[in-house]
Amino acid sequence: MLSIALWCIFAAFVIAQISSFCTTIYLHRTVTHEGLKLHPFVAFLMHLELALATGIKPREWAAVHRKHHRFSDEEGDPHSPYIEGLWKVLFLNVVMYKREIKNQETIETFTPHWKHDLIDRIPLIGDLGPAIGMVILALSFPYFFGLSWWAGGLLGIATWFLNAGIYIFLNAMINSVCHKVGYRNFKNQKATNLQWVALLTAGEGLHNNHHEFPRSATMKATRREIDPAWPVIRLLEKLGLAEYSQKTLAHL
Repeated sequence: MLSIALWCIFAAFVIAQISSFCTTIYLHRTVTHEGLKLHPFVAFLMHLELALATGIKPREWAAVHRKHHRFSDEEGDPHSPYIEGLWKVLFLNVVMYKREIKNQETIETFTPHWKHDLIDRIPLIGDLGPAIGMVILALSFPYFFGLSWWAGGLLGIATWFLNAGIYIFLNAMINSVCHKVGYRNFKNQKATNLQWVALLTAGEGLHNNHHEFPRSATMKATRREIDPAWPVIRLLEKLGLAEYSQKTLAHL
């Protein structure tokens, strides 16, 4: 039973990591900052993964993040540790996010010309997506682990929630710790870089670099820094599935 529990923890971590890569490549660098252009099929797959694993709606995420850049660590920032406190943002970041997406003015102001894709048009996708994701895990776990349907199903659902918790906490680290702790390549803003956080968040922990060059296709600002999503983006580019402007890489 212990081995099964460890496999569930491993599965939850892997799903959260896949979601982190989809978040930074599709949701963040492509949709929100338009520093990258993805082939529609790749964008669809990444959006689908996020719908099933997180329930995030891209327009809401993009609006909140753009507002964060507009008012970074100033009054109006949806989740600044300088205003709310580091520990509050670290543990209640998801509450702040939920509060902000209910503000229709934020959505309209920061995503005024949004175009819905096929997944966006599905009614109640924010609730339906996670429910489907849980059902997929609940149905697959009895098969993979040789358990009864009810035991495997419960483990699958528990794994989904553990994945959600890991994903939420990793994102909270970016909005809290990566504005207070770490080094700064660029001293004109308060965001910070933490390489170990970047390794856990597909590059997002290089947050100081991102705030300086928000439209860059990479989070790196020096050659010694590691942005785990960057090799994936370069591979997609070589396969003709992604495009980015070389001008955005001038800082490297």
